[in-house]
Amino acid sequence: MQSPLPVRDGVNATRLRLPDEGPWDTAMDYMMHRWGHIDPQGIEDRFDAGEIVGEGGVPLDRRTRLEDHTFIWYYRTLPPETRLPVELSILHQDDHILVVDKPHFLPTTPGGTYIQESALVRLRNQLNLPDLIPMHRLDRMTAGILLLSTNPETRGNYQVLFEKRQVQKEYECVSAAEPAAGHPAVDFPVVVRNRMTKSRSYLLAEVIDGEPNAETRIELLKTYDAGTHASEPTRRGLYRLEPHSGKTHQLRVHMASLGLGIVNDAFYPDLLDKAPDDYTKPLQLLARGIRFVDPITREPVEYRSRLQLSEAPA
Repeated sequence: MQSPLPVRDGVNATRLRLPDEGPWDTAMDYMMHRWGHIDPQGIEDRFDAGEIVGEGGVPLDRRTRLEDHTFIWYYRTLPPETRLPVELSILHQDDHILVVDKPHFLPTTPGGTYIQESALVRLRNQLNLPDLIPMHRLDRMTAGILLLSTNPETRGNYQVLFEKRQVQKEYECVSAAEPAAGHPAVDFPVVVRNRMTKSRSYLLAEVIDGEPNAETRIELLKTYDAGTHASEPTRRGLYRLEPHSGKTHQLRVHMASLGLGIVNDAFYPDLLDKAPDDYTKPLQLLARGIRFVDPITREPVEYRSRLQLSEAPA
């Protein structure tokens, strides 16, 4: 549903669905019930200023009845954020798409404590493109190629490519050269298939019984000496990953399932205690490239990341 309020400071207005019934006479009564313990005066001021609107952009006031609107929109009060010490690089821009190198630690879209400090909001503000929308997402801890739509009129053409799996993605990661103890040896290249699920209430994706919905082809590109750890030489491997589905944390789960958890992964195979970001130890996972037939030009295109994994061989 299209918001009647424009993007402001790179951030979309928040949409709220009002309940069909309840012990509230007005829309303001309901908002006070939800958030009045945080900032009751601020809620009243927004209604008085006409900053909360319904369908068609109609301003609401203190007396607007609950049943008058199904959805309302408003701008959240954003907390101050410390700028993350990472930068985006623009690789390609035309009348339809924008391709960037997203760094580690920067989320793709606003969420949680990261609003202004997200790739989408940074780029909207930097390029004055309020209609910018990502065509896919990278985890906050994953770096590399990110494709965004700059043109609402042609956005659907690119969305169809992703929906029909006509976009080929290539990743690289660094892990151990051999599977961890208790895991069998792997004859590369290998295809991992299983059924994955991820709930919003739980940090980790899980593998469950059932028809596979996640598939990744994994190839070992090279092994190399990564120095000495605990008095023993450390051998690592650089891997190419080609996902044929797009489940949350899919690549991290599939590597861990082989006993080859990605270097600096705080989630898989073991969930580590939450700690502040260590910018010297990024997750060694990179979206290296993306290929597809451009729906506008009808020509095959490929975009490649210029970033390098810090633990990969030179």
